[in-house]
Amino acid sequence: GELRRMRKDAPGLLRAVVPRAVIFSGKAAPGYVMAKVVIQLILHVAAVVNADKETNEFLKVVFIPNYNVKLAECIIPAADLSQHLSTAGMEASGTSNIKFAMNGCLLLASFDGATAEICRQVGEDKVFIFGTRAEQVDEVRQRQHAGSFTADWRFTNALDRIRNGEFGAPVLFDTLLEALRPENDAFLVSSDFGPYLEAQAKVDRTYQKPQEWWRLSILSCAGMAHFSSDRTIHEYAERIWNLQPFQLDS
Repeated sequence: GELRRMRKDAPGLLRAVVPRAVIFSGKAAPGYVMAKVVIQLILHVAAVVNADKETNEFLKVVFIPNYNVKLAECIIPAADLSQHLSTAGMEASGTSNIKFAMNGCLLLASFDGATAEICRQVGEDKVFIFGTRAEQVDEVRQRQHAGSFTADWRFTNALDRIRNGEFGAPVLFDTLLEALRPENDAFLVSSDFGPYLEAQAKVDRTYQKPQEWWRLSILSCAGMAHFSSDRTIHEYAERIWNLQPFQLDS
C-alpha cells in the first residue's frame, strides 16, 4: 500500500526504496495450528504482493517449504539481512543467527537468545536491534491487559487489511487475529511492530551506503570467532566434562 501511494503521489521518493526479496522458509508440526495459519498467511500475502504490477519490482515474497540443512546451505550464504523476531526472554536460543552472522549477513533482531550473545561479541552497533527488552516485558503486558496500550496505527492497518479480505478469506486467519488482540498478545507483536518498522528503515538507509554496509558485515563476521566449534568443544570439555587435552606423539 505504501509503495503504491508513493508511486502515485511522490514518484521521486521511489528512488529511496531498496528493492527486497523476502524469503521465508519453515515447516509446521502436525498439531501446531498457529504455525500452519502463519504459513498460510505468508503464502496468501506472497500471491498478492508478487502479482501487483505497480510494486513488484521493489518487493518479492517467497516461501520455501520444509526448511532443512540442505536449504540452509543455499539460503544462508546468499542473505544480506537475517531477521530474528522472538519476544525478549522467550527464545530457546537457536543458533541460525550465528550461522548467518558467520557468513557476513547482518542481523535485524530483538535483544534475545543468541542475538544478545552476538551483540556482546561484535558490538550492539553492528546489529539492527529493536523492540522490548526482557526486563520490560511484564510492564508492557500489564499495560496491554489494563487497556492503557495503543497499538501503532500501521499495525492496526495491517490487521484491518487481513480482516477486509485483501489476503484471502478472513475466516482463514481468525485464530491469528484473535491472538493479536492486545489483551491476548503474549508475544508483544503489537508493541514491537512500530520499532520493527523503524529498524527496517535504518536497514534501508544503511544499505544505500555500500561501504558502510560492507564495513558492518566484515566487522560482524570477524567478531564471530568466539562461536567457533573449537572454542565450544574446548569449553565443554573443561567446564562440564572435566577433561584434559591429550597430546599425541608427533
